[in-house]
Amino acid sequence: MTLPLSDKEKYMIVKSAELETVCGITSKLPDNDLPEIAFAGKSNVGKSSLINGLLNRKSLARTSAQPGKTQTINFYNVNKNLYFVDLPGYGYAKVSVEIRAKWGKMIERYLHGSPQLKKVFLLIDIRHVPSENDCMMYDWIVDNGYEPVIICTKLDKIKRSQVQKNLKLIREKLDLVPGTTMIPFSAQTKQGRDEIWALMDELTGAVPAATDELKA
Repeated sequence: MTLPLSDKEKYMIVKSAELETVCGITSKLPDNDLPEIAFAGKSNVGKSSLINGLLNRKSLARTSAQPGKTQTINFYNVNKNLYFVDLPGYGYAKVSVEIRAKWGKMIERYLHGSPQLKKVFLLIDIRHVPSENDCMMYDWIVDNGYEPVIICTKLDKIKRSQVQKNLKLIREKLDLVPGTTMIPFSAQTKQGRDEIWALMDELTGAVPAATDELKA
């Protein structure tokens, strides 16, 4: 018996996902031939939780209560047809100015040097007005020639009645380019997951294992 996949289900099949390449400050960036989606955001905004949630994995991307844990650029090969690229978190006070400057140069080198980069997803905590570091990162991504998608994380931490108000505050504080896509997301309930996958399909044409039928 075969069952047709719903529009939502077809974005949710991940057959394989692995951390393929880890790049430090002095590492050479990989010469990938698959489309890349980069994830940027301040420390502890939920990048690892987002990646794990999108991939239906519990701990592929390591989560930590300690901010500043991601200190490398991590390339996750998804179904051998696209890469998730996890960029170092910014704004962590205990990291020295010198190290933060080196991270900045590493990220800039990636943004300028990857021909396969299709889109940057900038993660913002929906509970709070964006910080000055968030605003600087948004402007920096735009100045580097990209129009980031804003993923508003920790959606389950606020009341439903607060969502539109908080999205408006984020839009105004970042001074978003008109038409910028904003997607609220919860790592707990997975709300927003289907919308993110649908957008990545539109951007890359590389939805993981999107098939027309599901065998039962």
